[in-house]
Amino acid sequence: MRGRDLVGRNVRRVRVAKGISQERLAFDAGVDRSYLGGMERGEANPTVDVLDRLALTLGIPLAALFEEFEKGAPAPQGLSPGRKPS
Repeated sequence: MRGRDLVGRNVRRVRVAKGISQERLAFDAGVDRSYLGGMERGEANPTVDVLDRLALTLGIPLAALFEEFEKGAPAPQGLSPGRKPS
């Protein structure tokens, strides 16, 4: 798996597990939401500084963004669409 695919998949996995929307994570980490979406899809190539901010915002060690997946593991599902209640 390419590095950017691995990182994007891990960002999405952790974000969804914590119930955080892309919009909220992007705002809290100081990243554009469309850029974050591109990262999660493996299209954007984030810098180490961006990865540091995302890991800090998610409350995980930077190394967690590089954890390998078991072969054949399903891709993480997204949150259900629509605005979340405050």
